[in-house]
Parts: sequence; C-alpha cells; structure tokens
Amino acid sequence: MARDTGRKKDTGQRLIAQNKRARYDYHIDDTWEAGMVLMGTEVKALRAGRASLVDGYAHVMDGEVWLENVHIPEYTQGTWTNHAPRRRRKLLLHRREIQKIIAKSAEPGWTLIPLALYFKDGKAKVEIGLARGKKAYDKRQAIAKREADREMQKAAAARFRRR
Repeated sequence: MARDTGRKKDTGQRLIAQNKRARYDYHIDDTWEAGMVLMGTEVKALRAGRASLVDGYAHVMDGEVWLENVHIPEYTQGTWTNHAPRRRRKLLLHRREIQKIIAKSAEPGWTLIPLALYFKDGKAKVEIGLARGKKAYDKRQAIAKREADREMQKAAAARFRRR
C-alpha cells in the first residue's frame, strides 16, 4: 500500500520564461521538448519564476545536446553550493530526436534556440526550436500582416456593434 506523504503532486504545465523575440527574429521550422540536467539551487530559482532565455542557444557536441547562455540567477537562500548563472546545461532527448537535430542543423544557416522554459508535471522542461534567421523585409512583412489583421478585427467589431 502506498503511503501518502502529505505533499501535493505538481500536475499540468507552468510557464517560467518565454523567448518572445525568437518568433519575431527567426522562422521556427521544428520544435522539441527536452528535459534538463539541473542542480538543486537551479530548480529552486526556477520555482521562484526567475530565468531568462534572451541570449540562449543550443548545440550538439559529442552526440549530446547542450543549452548555453540561458540565465538562471543564483538562488537567494543558497549557500556555497550555489550554481553559476550562465553555466552549460545538458538537455535530455531521445537518441532519434538528437539524430534528427544533427541532420537538420548541419545545414548552414540553421540554429537551435530555446523558445520556452516551463514545469510540466513537476519536471523542468525546455522547448527548443530549429530556426533560421529572418531578413529585415521578412520582419517588416510580419509587422504589416499583424497590423492588417488588427485593422480587420477592429472593422469587424465595429460592424458587429452597429447591428
């Protein structure tokens, strides 16, 4: 018979950090969800909701995927065992997924970037995307499309109100 420890199990998904700029600066081709190898103080800092994906990227080295430059600040109640904020972190993926990433990112112009950092059923996960940088005209087209969609929504709402 299983004992009840009195602790509530974490279920669902809770967003910690999101790289909103990534979808503006890059065309995202494919995405993967990966676990991360973390130290205890990193998990505590993430549970406090503190992290930044702004300058982060991922790369494959020796058949393993590593996350670089993601800032998880030091845990404030941590001691001398605290972690380095921008240390390299190993990502946990299936071998087939790593092989796909290696095959797709081998072409020039493709990069792996973190899109979101979240807890899923109590485990820290990162969503990484295979991305190709947008040109300046692509960004201008995206802005123009977004503004046109917004104008259409306004016009439809105004028309609906007049009825």
